[in-house]
Amino acid sequence: MTWPIGMRIPPHLRAEGMEQVARWAAEAGLDVLDVPVLNAEVKQICEASGIGIGSVDAIHNGPLLSKDDARREQAAEALKQQMTEVAALGGNVLFMCLVPEDVTIPRHESFAIWKDTFPELIRHAEHEGVYIAIEGWPGPAPHYPTIGCTPEMWRAMFEAIPSRYFGLNYDPSHLVRLGIDYLRALTEFGDRIHHCHGKDTEILHDELYACGSLPATFGAKYGFSEGSWRYTIPGHGAVEWSKIAVRLDRLGYQGAISIELEDHRFWGTLAKEQEGIVKALAHLRRYFG
Repeated sequence: MTWPIGMRIPPHLRAEGMEQVARWAAEAGLDVLDVPVLNAEVKQICEASGIGIGSVDAIHNGPLLSKDDARREQAAEALKQQMTEVAALGGNVLFMCLVPEDVTIPRHESFAIWKDTFPELIRHAEHEGVYIAIEGWPGPAPHYPTIGCTPEMWRAMFEAIPSRYFGLNYDPSHLVRLGIDYLRALTEFGDRIHHCHGKDTEILHDELYACGSLPATFGAKYGFSEGSWRYTIPGHGAVEWSKIAVRLDRLGYQGAISIELEDHRFWGTLAKEQEGIVKALAHLRRYFG
């Protein structure tokens, strides 16, 4: 099985403009792009370079979990409109991270808001043929407020909304840092995976001894880290991508594997970002075709 491999667009590359991004992506050997916005111009630019659309960032994620009814309703209407527009342009995966507007809200309270808000949204997604893929980033310290980042929450969410149009962006890097078995999660929730991120996590054993699972008291040594772990490009961390490929093949997954560049060694300049993407792509191609 061969899967399309793409990327989320890192900041220095994004600053070059969408035409240059699509041109460079095609030259580098990527197949798709995860885009922050999908409109007619972006679609035309990607098609001209032979690049497909992996996912589109959903709008107004925070207000969808607002305690304010009016703000929540307004955000929901805007998201439904986005679904309609994305579907009309051929997009079919909306990426979102369910971080509440107020990050101090306990997760069980955000879940109650979500459970009230999302059934209508998913009915609209079904109507438009758009799949929602939620990200498992636990959110910012110290509250870690994101809902939908652990198997405990996924079970509750998928019981509340059985529709397959509501599912996951599978990113093993977050599961590794949280101590969750990323292969078991893939097996249990494989039928709800609509998008995948190519990102890895290195466990820093000296820092784990020094800090445990708590964030470092005096600041992490590296970027994209909180102390005992750091995000990396695929191949530089703990994830066994060969085993992920076997399981995705068994599941019949047909979506993209999109590189999300969060690695301090390949960050800070356009050249470093490009180097990181190329290295990540070379590693993923070994397993994903």
